[in-house]
Amino acid sequence: MKASALARAFAQVWQQEDINFLLTNRVPRIALTRFMGWVSQIRSARLARWSIWIWRRFTELDLSDAAGTRFDSLQACFTRALKPGSRTIDPDPGVLVSPSDGIVGACGEVRDGQSFQAKGMPYALTDLFAGDALAQAYRDGLYVTLRLTSGMYHRFHAPCAARVRQVTYISGDTWNVNPIALARVQRLFCRNERALIPLQLPGGALVTLVPVAAVLVASIRLHFLDVLLHLKYRGPHRLACDTRVDRGQELGWFQHGSTILVFAPRGFALAPGIAPGRHVRMGERLLLCPGADEDTALSRAEVTIPAHAA
Repeated sequence: MKASALARAFAQVWQQEDINFLLTNRVPRIALTRFMGWVSQIRSARLARWSIWIWRRFTELDLSDAAGTRFDSLQACFTRALKPGSRTIDPDPGVLVSPSDGIVGACGEVRDGQSFQAKGMPYALTDLFAGDALAQAYRDGLYVTLRLTSGMYHRFHAPCAARVRQVTYISGDTWNVNPIALARVQRLFCRNERALIPLQLPGGALVTLVPVAAVLVASIRLHFLDVLLHLKYRGPHRLACDTRVDRGQELGWFQHGSTILVFAPRGFALAPGIAPGRHVRMGERLLLCPGADEDTALSRAEVTIPAHAA
């Protein structure tokens, strides 16, 4: 059997839910993720071409908007930059834009401190944020789940002009974050490695991005921190910083791809058309800010960065 035919046959098997779950979760996830991280950084144009060829057999990989199409490592392809002008950033100050390309998963109102990873699969924000202080800002707020498939553009950007004063890193597992796993593994996002990035808007409201790692994808790079957050990182849990970012400014990237959770306080709303299954691109409107003439109850107590994150 030719290599291409064998790859297609394996891809068909891969798409079966039970087998996909077993092959991506019932394996030594952390060890496999570390191994993949090592392989992806090997500098070899030939190995990169071969790896990308295999990669294309399992996912839609579109490099037409990439700044370059020749890569000296698999990681260079995963973390590729875009050609200038490939994404349009919505300039409306009344909206928050999508921080990344992605597929909208569960989204909507946070109800009594709980949101959902999939239908019938709730998780508590206190578990996700590893504490109550930051979770209280979104107890009755809004959330959007953005899933980045492996073939997508993997860098993420600021959804609005904001100030970042701290990043909290939470080490954890590397469960797959595809819909198959989300429908089977309770509190999956709360188990996986993740980072908490609170963004304070000029008006005081606090929006938090939560990049969540996954199997084969356990490294997060942020431009304003001089460390790579990954499974072997043993530095401080909370990393202080003080940086201002503009709407659409690149914040960092996943080494491969995963999920970004977006949380906003009470008063924000989903932009028209934002619903599960919707494909969005970085820069498109994602959330509507509270109207200037609305009594949104965005009190300083609700939107000020908690003491532990100041």
